[in-house]
Amino acid sequence: MGRVPKAPSILVGVAGGIAAYKAADVVSALRKQGAQVTVLMTRNAGRFVAPLTLKTLSGRPVGEDLFAEPAEWGVGHVTLAKEADAFVVVAATADLLAKLAAGLADDFVSTAALVYHPKPLLLAPAMNTAMWKHPAVRANLRTLAQRGARVLDPASGLLACGDVGDGKLVDAAVIAQEAWAMATAGHSKSKGALPLSGRRILVSAGPTREALDPVRFLSNPSSGKMGYAVAEACRDLGADVVLVSGPVSLPVPAGIVLLKVDSALEMLEACRKAFKSAHAFVSCAAVSDYRPARSAAQKLKKTGRPQSLRLEPNPDILLTLSKSKGGRVLVGFAAETEKLLEHGADKLKRKKLDLLVANRVDQGRGFGSDDNAAWLLRPKGAPEELPLQSKSALARRVADEMAGLLAKKARDRR
Repeated sequence: MGRVPKAPSILVGVAGGIAAYKAADVVSALRKQGAQVTVLMTRNAGRFVAPLTLKTLSGRPVGEDLFAEPAEWGVGHVTLAKEADAFVVVAATADLLAKLAAGLADDFVSTAALVYHPKPLLLAPAMNTAMWKHPAVRANLRTLAQRGARVLDPASGLLACGDVGDGKLVDAAVIAQEAWAMATAGHSKSKGALPLSGRRILVSAGPTREALDPVRFLSNPSSGKMGYAVAEACRDLGADVVLVSGPVSLPVPAGIVLLKVDSALEMLEACRKAFKSAHAFVSCAAVSDYRPARSAAQKLKKTGRPQSLRLEPNPDILLTLSKSKGGRVLVGFAAETEKLLEHGADKLKRKKLDLLVANRVDQGRGFGSDDNAAWLLRPKGAPEELPLQSKSALARRVADEMAGLLAKKARDRR
């Protein structure tokens, strides 16, 4: 395996709002991805989430009081801000946005943010709908955006105050994904010599589950090992990787953004969002072709009588995304039990793929195993047979092929 890129350093600023507790999920997600995370808190943030919780999750001291900085930091708000690869403010309140826009510096977060300039802040606001729409808040957001800040607009839904509308903090996984992307983009100099440096790769992996009722589902035996190996191989070549995974029992790969889903529809939505900023998509997931037309709200009970099940087709994720391929590289996997090359060639052409990895899953290999044999199919040239090898080795071959395809597309555009 190639070397793993050095862990980026990310500051997580926490403001004093009801959604502050969700900062714990952001910190946890970033740590699982391999980042070094330091949490800074405003004066009131500790009223909503315990500093000890964030210290435990981050594994580092938490900045709470400017006049009681941890001795190891020195002048912490200066040193931390200068060395950070990304600075994300979770549950940014109207008060904190006003401070940042005005250049005030009276707590750990606002002071460090001033030192962090001119690098762009990532802001995830959360507040009451009326506050979010207030002209003063809108003006402060425009000011911050003009200075380079990126704002993750809040979602709409039921708020803590009981109102329904805009103001709900976006999902913690999305915040972590964007923070990681910003950090690794700024961290790219350390990865500059690697073949996929500066590239953002989307990988899908694992099975999907289609619910029959709250305790039963339709699925398949996919372990996710192949997709996870591809994600790690791309990471080791310097890529920023987003891994959309169905339910598997695999550890979270370090240095990778992991988005967990269950159903095919959930996987499509997650892939659709990540595809927008991706340079390549490796579709390795074993997506269920069908789902129940209706999912029972309660557990289905035995009746002793035959039952019929009506199924409806799931969307073809790779085919759907291939319709907006643009200059991206698309890599597909085909798991077959017969006519491997014939079915693979059809999939390669129909889905506008740049590379297809085809393998048999009826010979004791493929699903659940640690090794695989496969064929590589390209739009031009004869299929290439690959011998039985570990899935990690096969993943490295796929990542190398993809790096070559991306480099060729870049040359062709010049």
